[in-house]
Amino acid sequence: MSSTLEPGLYIVAGPIGNLSDLSARAAEVLRAADVVAVEDTRVSATLLRHAGSDRPMLPYHDHSDDRVRARLVERMAGEAVALLSDAGTPLISDPGYKLVRDARAAGRHVTTVPGPCAAIAAITLSGLPSDRFLFMGFLPPKTKARTDALAEVAALRATLVFYESGPRCAAALSDMAGVLGDRPAVLCREISKAYEQVLSGTLADLAETCARKEPRGEIVIVVGPPGEPPPAGEAEIDAALAEALTRLPASQAAGEVARALGVDRKMLYARAMALRGKA
Repeated sequence: MSSTLEPGLYIVAGPIGNLSDLSARAAEVLRAADVVAVEDTRVSATLLRHAGSDRPMLPYHDHSDDRVRARLVERMAGEAVALLSDAGTPLISDPGYKLVRDARAAGRHVTTVPGPCAAIAAITLSGLPSDRFLFMGFLPPKTKARTDALAEVAALRATLVFYESGPRCAAALSDMAGVLGDRPAVLCREISKAYEQVLSGTLADLAETCARKEPRGEIVIVVGPPGEPPPAGEAEIDAALAEALTRLPASQAAGEVARALGVDRKMLYARAMALRGKA
């Protein structure tokens, strides 16, 4: 990489624990940038020293106002600005998307230096289905808002990924069990650090474990998708067919209900003809 960076915004993924996970390219960007926008200068100073960077830092976090963002975007016209979060990939449950949005709107060069992300790392550790997942970030702290958020995704056939804090972990897991059902889940703590821990069990099991001893550190909870729904009963099948027959010929009604309920189409067609004969 050239020691001189093209002016613009560089989204730099840092380690989530182990400093050795900082990529060589990320370190080069941190050494070459004109300024590094960081959440917390005290946290990022350690990483910059590890990268061999003496570049100036500028605080950019959830409480930064529009003027701070505008000044950064203005600087990007002639300077390379690196965006660094306290841990992992910026913008993933971290401030930054508005800066990227405004930089792109202003026509600035924007690129990313990919690297560690706690959500992805936890999925790989969990052993739960990873072909389809939804990242939920941090749930609301209050029970009503938290259960409402969980209810919105309860029927989604995907693995769910949450960030959580130690003091709220037991309550959050208990609410998950109540709303989502007692699904298999994995709690990953302090990923890539010396005291990394991975706990597997049902949501209720993990809630009980966390209630006995509050977990500490950075926590990711991975929840498996719902199980297969029970097969449709005869009353449900007849009701679906009867409704479909008000709109469609018997063959098309049978096909629609077969797709919706996962029932054999030939059996449904015969049942549809029987229902139509009774009408």
